[in-house]
Amino acid sequence: MILQPVLHPILLALLCAVPAFFVIRALVRGPQRGLWALRLGMIVVVFAMLLRPGIPGGTSQTLATDTDVVIVVDTTASIVAEDWAGDRPRIEGVRADVQAIVDEYPGARFALISFDAAAQLRLPLTTDATALMSSLDVMRPEVTDQSRGSSIGIANRMLADTLSAAAKASPERARMVFYLGDGEQTASREPESFASSAKYVDGGAVLGYGTTEGGPMKKTTGAGAAAGGYIEYQGAPAMSVIDEDNLRQVSEQLGVEYQPRSADAGIELPEAPSSTTDYAASGEVGNVIELYWISALGLIALLAVEVALATMSIVRLRGLSTPAPREKGATS
Repeated sequence: MILQPVLHPILLALLCAVPAFFVIRALVRGPQRGLWALRLGMIVVVFAMLLRPGIPGGTSQTLATDTDVVIVVDTTASIVAEDWAGDRPRIEGVRADVQAIVDEYPGARFALISFDAAAQLRLPLTTDATALMSSLDVMRPEVTDQSRGSSIGIANRMLADTLSAAAKASPERARMVFYLGDGEQTASREPESFASSAKYVDGGAVLGYGTTEGGPMKKTTGAGAAAGGYIEYQGAPAMSVIDEDNLRQVSEQLGVEYQPRSADAGIELPEAPSSTTDYAASGEVGNVIELYWISALGLIALLAVEVALATMSIVRLRGLSTPAPREKGATS
C-alpha cells in the first residue's frame, strides 16, 4: 500500500490534532462517552481519507512533446456555412480537427487565436488541452449585424507576437502553427502577410474548409445561430465558398503545407519536430488504485449513526416535555 496525502502528513496530523484534543477531553471528563467516541472515530477516518491510501496498479509509458502549438481559427460568419459533411456547419470540422491535433502531439503546449474583424488571443500557451477544447466549444462566430468585412491575415501580428514571446521564453522548444479557415477575404484591402512569423515556425499546416459550390450561413447573434433565418444577398441565401488560392498563399508565407479538409477524409498531420522526446526520455507514470473511498464510506456510516442518535434524543426530549393528559372528572 502507498500513501498520496493531500498535504504533508505532519501538517495533516496537526490539523486533526486540535479537534481530537477537545474530543478526547470531553470523552474523558464528560457524559455521553459513546457519542464522543463516535466523533473521535470520525476524526480518525477523515485523517485516513486525507492520506489517500492506494494500491500500486502497474505503470504506463507516456510520450511528451516539447513543442508549442499555436492554433489560428477563423470565426467569421462563413465558419458556420453549412457545407461540411453535407449540410453541417464548418465549425464542426474545425473542432474535430483541433481534437485530432491535440491527440497527435501529447504533452505539447497549446495556444488559441481566433479572428474575424479583429484577432483575439483566446488561450495563451498551456498544457491544459481540456481548456483548449472548452474554448473551442464556447467559441461563436461574429454577430452578423456587426460584420463589416474581415481579412484572412488580420491575425498576423498577434501570431508573430505569440511565437516571438514563446521563442524568447523557451528557445529550446519547437513551434508549430495550424491555421484553420476558408480563405474568404471580405475586407476591401489586400490580406496581411504572415511572413513575419515564418522564422519562428518549425512545422504545422494550413487547413481549408468549405466547398467550391459553397454553403448557406445562418444569421448569428451573441449567443450563436438564430432559430432559422439565413444571411441573404440580393434576395437569395448568401453562399460562402472556399478560396484555396488565398489559403495556399498563407501556407507559403508560413512555410507549411496546405491541406483541404472534408468530412470523408482523415486529417494528415505532420510529425512533430525533432524536439519531441521518446518514451524512454518521457519516463513512466504509475497507476494507483485509490482506496480513500473506503474511509469516505466509513465516515458516511458514522455520520448516519450520529444523526440517528440525535434524532432519537430529540424525540425522547419532546416526549418528556409533553404534559400528561388529565384524568376525566379530576378536580383541581
